Amino acid sequence: MAFTVTTLAWGAIFYESQLQAAGELQNVIDAIRWGTDYFLKCSSRRNRLYVQVGDPLVDHQCWIRPENMQTTRTVLQIDEHKPGTEIAAETSAAMAAASIVFRKTDKKYARRLLNKAKSLFRFAGSFKGTFDGECPFYCSFSGSNDEMQWAATWLYKATQNQTYYHYIEDQSVDATISEFNWDLKYAGSQILLTELYFQGQQNLDEYKKMADSYICAILPSSPYAQAPFTPGGLLYMRDGANLQYATAAALAFSVYGDLLERYKQQVFCGSKQFGSADLLGFAKKQMDYILGANPQQRSYMVGFGKNFPQQPHHRGASNPVMPKSQVVTCAKTFLDYFVKNSPNPNELTGAIVGGPDKGDNFQDRRNLGNYEEPCTYINSCAIGALARLTSSS
Repeated sequence: MAFTVTTLAWGAIFYESQLQAAGELQNVIDAIRWGTDYFLKCSSRRNRLYVQVGDPLVDHQCWIRPENMQTTRTVLQIDEHKPGTEIAAETSAAMAAASIVFRKTDKKYARRLLNKAKSLFRFAGSFKGTFDGECPFYCSFSGSNDEMQWAATWLYKATQNQTYYHYIEDQSVDATISEFNWDLKYAGSQILLTELYFQGQQNLDEYKKMADSYICAILPSSPYAQAPFTPGGLLYMRDGANLQYATAAALAFSVYGDLLERYKQQVFCGSKQFGSADLLGFAKKQMDYILGANPQQRSYMVGFGKNFPQQPHHRGASNPVMPKSQVVTCAKTFLDYFVKNSPNPNELTGAIVGGPDKGDNFQDRRNLGNYEEPCTYINSCAIGALARLTSSS
């Protein structure tokens, strides 16, 4: 959820004019505030952050819409005794990025978010540890170094405070990784820091090299390309909501591509060089695939384009409206609403589902989560990439 807000804010900051021209900026800002209002409530006391509501094991035993859930709403938190560095740092990044978004329209709210971002960053750094309460559903495999660097980078961008700059220089741990997602933030912070390098901070030149390495590992025409693709040209990192990797790459490539154009720079992949057009072309190809330019000739965004998914793996969409007081039998909900082969009664308009498999195949059945599961962080990364595509230059 925090990564969703951070990436939404990144798109709103970098593509503000495009979103404004499309009439969507306020919608994005409203979505960000929905998240940050919740985070403020979750972090109301110093060194405590509520991070999870509900027991995923119990919740997965019932296929019912939220309004009729009767499972125990277990609340989990991180604090000095049960730390969760990754979650605290990512929430700090979300608050810092969002504070930049609100600076023009609500300065008081922006200051509140920024102060909370600083507090959460101190909390994340002072009490180290991994929170695993959401495993086996959302487990951190990459550790917390990337989240700490990502948060420090957003805090520096928001404040220009040298404390965060020195943290990046002296304490953060770097890595060259060929993907960008909710669990791996290195490429994102490297692109943000490369922008500072382009602006004259020459001692950040290593981040330019690392950002280039990320691009070189993915761009198919690079001599160092190692990322897997489907026969139809979709970036395919792994099974399970794979479109999250495609939209995240599209956002990163879009931002970096525009930075290359703005500062008259190139990406260096050994003896080959790539410019802004190469990166933006890659981002466009990924988004075009998602919206229908693929072997299946189908859109993977619900409610948009041709032959879009009818059965997203989503409780609220696949359950009919019923009285809130209605008592449901969990076992029966799977028979009535989960495995039933018919369109969802409620259209989840705009959601991007998990997408096809590595062979470009897709099955429109809600019980097949790898194909059908929509994720907020698939859409949040798509916002910036799509905003960029509304501009011809």
